[in-house]
Amino acid sequence: QVQLVESGGGLVQPGGSLRLSCAASIFIWTMGWYRQAPGKQRELVATRTSGGRTNYADSVKGRFTISRDNAKNTVYLQMNSLKPEDTAVYHCLAQYGGLDYWGQGTQVTVSS
Repeated sequence: QVQLVESGGGLVQPGGSLRLSCAASIFIWTMGWYRQAPGKQRELVATRTSGGRTNYADSVKGRFTISRDNAKNTVYLQMNSLKPEDTAVYHCLAQYGGLDYWGQGTQVTVSS
């Protein structure tokens, strides 16, 4: 069983920054972030393998950066130049043993 603990959401003004963290209870090869806005389906934000391969949604390229601390089994999402359309619940993803494990979600609200 994989346990994920997320932190770092909150309220920020447009153009601002936030950093999300997700710590896993064990080593995970692929970790990442998805988000779900009200009335919309969950969508990919970014993923990163422990080897450094990354994948970003087009909507966040150049603004968001995903990074890993493999020693801490932790993935980070640095979000810059935030826009109101980035408002969503952000969920951490860990892929392990052929299964997807999800964090409880952290709210990110971008509003003036």
